[in-house]
Amino acid sequence: MSGEISDRDRALALTPVSAGTARRLDQFVERLLQTQAHTNLIAPSTIPMIWTRHIADSLQLLKRAPNAKIWMDFGSGAGFPGLVIAAALADVPGASVHLIESTKKKAAFLSDVARHIGAPVKVYPVRIEDFVNNATPMPDVVTARALAPLDKLFAWAHPLLSRGVPAFFLKGQDVEAELTEASKSWTINASLIPSLTDPRGRIVHVRGLKRRKPPP
Repeated sequence: MSGEISDRDRALALTPVSAGTARRLDQFVERLLQTQAHTNLIAPSTIPMIWTRHIADSLQLLKRAPNAKIWMDFGSGAGFPGLVIAAALADVPGASVHLIESTKKKAAFLSDVARHIGAPVKVYPVRIEDFVNNATPMPDVVTARALAPLDKLFAWAHPLLSRGVPAFFLKGQDVEAELTEASKSWTINASLIPSLTDPRGRIVHVRGLKRRKPPP
């Protein structure tokens, strides 16, 4: 329909970025769609809403940690949120985003796109649990999106969160049930932030985490 706002315009209205970042994100999306033709990176049903569903959903984390320079993203997959955040931080001195992705094809895709768009990224094709205990440097913030239930995310992130690193986990409509289940094993200092892009979505901001002692 003539005059209808595009998904890209809608996304960038929700999460405004610089012209340089928009250009890098355009290149990222182009590369992703080229790769999607032969390697499944995102659900095909989300392609028409790729900018709002994936790009803006990732970008909204930036305002939650505006001073963070070193980010660590668990299970980066097709690059959400980690590679999107890196695209936005490309002009920030000292910024780096560490993407942990154990699937080799996805890790190779992330490395290729990061080089192509000039994003400050390091890709680790390893399992999260094999990486976090010796993570260097210590990140300013940890992220994950659509990866695993909170109980499992907390177990992976505990070595970092127990040292004061905050986390932002993008979750869907089952987040309350996940928190209830996780609270059986963890004492959690967290808050839920409404998503800008999904009325059912929440950002779980974790500020502290302790493992509960098992009953005697």
